[in-house]
Amino acid sequence: AETGHFSQAAAQNNISQSAFSRRIRALEDWVGAPLVDRSRHPVRLTLAGQQMLEAGQHALSRIESERASIRESLAKPDKYIVNFAAQHSIGWRFYPAWLQALELEFGPIISRLRADDLPNCVEDLNHELVDFVISFESSHAAGVERNPDITSLKIGSDQLVPVCKAHPDGSPQFGIDDANAGPIPFLKFDESAPIRKHIEPILAERGICKRLDLVYQSSLAGALRLRARDGLGVAWLPLSLVQPDIDSGLLAWAGQSYWAIDVDICLHRLERNTTAVVTEMWRYLEHRQHQPLIIPPTALSA
Repeated sequence: AETGHFSQAAAQNNISQSAFSRRIRALEDWVGAPLVDRSRHPVRLTLAGQQMLEAGQHALSRIESERASIRESLAKPDKYIVNFAAQHSIGWRFYPAWLQALELEFGPIISRLRADDLPNCVEDLNHELVDFVISFESSHAAGVERNPDITSLKIGSDQLVPVCKAHPDGSPQFGIDDANAGPIPFLKFDESAPIRKHIEPILAERGICKRLDLVYQSSLAGALRLRARDGLGVAWLPLSLVQPDIDSGLLAWAGQSYWAIDVDICLHRLERNTTAVVTEMWRYLEHRQHQPLIIPPTALSA
């Protein structure tokens, strides 16, 4: 993806071009789809290749985060590391901004984040592998199923908004407000993504489902964001995630504000987790629940 040339990529990996090509072919056989468009010079990744690249980058980021956490634990054995887990779409932009605001008011903490699919986050919480889970909630779906062992509080809010690639004049390539317009190419969260539970009831309620022509689906908001920026269709994505793209003219709202879906951002913990710093943070956030943390605008637009 970086070089556009098999020979240069092989050289960077310190192997022969033929060996590198065999590895790419083997990866394509494993995925079941071409990952590289070899008809172009320089070569480019296919959409499947872009998706696998993003998935690999997420995996590598988590591995590096775990390594850093282990080294930090060894260096500071007397310091407790607060473990957060969050849906990918929250971990990308909201979480670091919220954590910055928390530390400015509560005080610095040692923490780490696992960005993962929500069911995996909840499983980690139940097995006490993380202290907190952060998820979306709405009037249509709970982020974490109600459980007497889990307590929750609201720490923020967001909107899921329809976006698509913008024309040079800033207008959307696809519009959803004209009921007489043709099919709308739809970029959809797949069945494994709980965020779809906040979106699909609203779309059904407002009678737009028959006009949506599914062209791509993924469990990752980042993957849908890339496809929207490429001009493939319309996706409902967190405003906190896509606001910088809207501001820069890469994306545009595909409809009026009527189509925005309000969601809360909630923090969850196990009642039995009485670790001192976890308990102290929870009490502080409970006290501040009706006076939310002030998140610097620059933190969300970074």
